[in-house]
Amino acid sequence: MTERMKVVVVSAGLSVPSSTRLLADRLAAAVNRTTPVDVEVVELRDLAVEIAHNFTNGFAGKALAAAQDAVTRADGLIVVTPVFSASYSGLFKSFFDVLDKDALAGKPVLIGATGGTGRHSLVLEHALRPLFAYLRAVVVPTGVYAASEDWGAEGLAERTDRAAGELVALMTGPPVIARPAQPAFEFRPPAPAAPTTRGR
Repeated sequence: MTERMKVVVVSAGLSVPSSTRLLADRLAAAVNRTTPVDVEVVELRDLAVEIAHNFTNGFAGKALAAAQDAVTRADGLIVVTPVFSASYSGLFKSFFDVLDKDALAGKPVLIGATGGTGRHSLVLEHALRPLFAYLRAVVVPTGVYAASEDWGAEGLAERTDRAAGELVALMTGPPVIARPAQPAFEFRPPAPAAPTTRGR
């Protein structure tokens, strides 16, 4: 019997209940409808203290270490954050700051975000996508943003299904070999000027 793939959901929602967690659950359910997977949810709200301690003492607590291991071993990730000040939340960013630098290399990732209005939807392209590109993850083409007015709308369901299908396609396709990060440019000193006989 073929072992099922594992999807880890990282939710940075702060409240209970949370629209961020609701979107994360919908995305995971859409993936599971496309192909059966094992789903594990990492609630960053529960790890906030251990993440802060990891920054100050360099050691991951038991729960944080388990979450880091789950993310590293996952076949694919679903990551969802609420929008704060036109970007991802500090808790969301802090979790990925304490991951091993190679943990997400070549890993398929579906990005999602929630906010009060549709005006913040560009956070997916301006903040989340560049972050995971830097971490050398393979981000699916369709990101999913849910504003307050989107819940129950057909557009959100369509985006959710499309993004889930793209994640499954990456997870089941040939592995992506992530190359080591390269500098944005290579400095080349100017070539020495050719000798001249002018003035001799």
